[in-house]
Amino acid sequence: MSVRQRKLAALAQRLLWLIFFAQVTAGFFVDLPYDYWLGWLPALGAIAVGLLLSRSARRRTEAEPPAPVEVEAPVTGRWSALNSPADKVPSHGTHGLGQTYAIDITAEPEEGARPAPVWFWPVARHGAAYPAFGAPLLAVADATVVHAEDGQRDHLSRSSLLGVLYFWLVEGVGRSIGGTRRIVGNHVVLDLGEGTYAMYAHVQRGSLAVRAGDRVVAGQRLGGCGNSGNSTEPHVHFQLMDGPDLDTARGVPFSWRGIGVPANGEEFTAAAEATG
Repeated sequence: MSVRQRKLAALAQRLLWLIFFAQVTAGFFVDLPYDYWLGWLPALGAIAVGLLLSRSARRRTEAEPPAPVEVEAPVTGRWSALNSPADKVPSHGTHGLGQTYAIDITAEPEEGARPAPVWFWPVARHGAAYPAFGAPLLAVADATVVHAEDGQRDHLSRSSLLGVLYFWLVEGVGRSIGGTRRIVGNHVVLDLGEGTYAMYAHVQRGSLAVRAGDRVVAGQRLGGCGNSGNSTEPHVHFQLMDGPDLDTARGVPFSWRGIGVPANGEEFTAAAEATG
């Protein structure tokens, strides 16, 4: 599947989901002029397109496995890894959006500093309750900024049972319909050169210190960690990929210099990188 075909397929998938949920909503107010079961065709079509895209990405990765790229860590201090490619690939359960080798990390400056998930109360917390919120995001190499946006809001955490159910059954569906930028939230994409790009997702609203076209050096502050997009709590989602477009890019393995690839639950400490 060519880049153009993958892009068109991604657009078609979002359109099919939009049609499906639009008619579901309309069905609450008017009688639709066709059989109930026909209304499920757009959803089935969207699922089929998603499976096709995932299969295409898997085949590309298996046919030509990309070589790992060593870069600096995107943060400093003590952090813990979640959804790591050290444990499984694809790390987030999908090859979509270039996430094959993506990793999530959350700040753990000391034991108990990060609020633990709860069953019932509090239903949600403000981002500032988490030590990761506002933590500096650093350039992992000398690079050029190709995309930077930070206008989306930082929402409350989804760290209770009710919050997680809302996240998966309501919010996640809505963001999928809204497109890629609603899923990753505020984000930055860096061109590291030699066909490798770095993407930071869930950036804090209004925190970016760079814009498209800027040149940055390794260790330079880009913005702050936030809780925008498809995120249950403030954390850093980081990935490398072979293109700047999330809809068509293929994931690339990374290794953080001096750290490697931390496994799920593994705590690590990243030292500050001098920017000269």
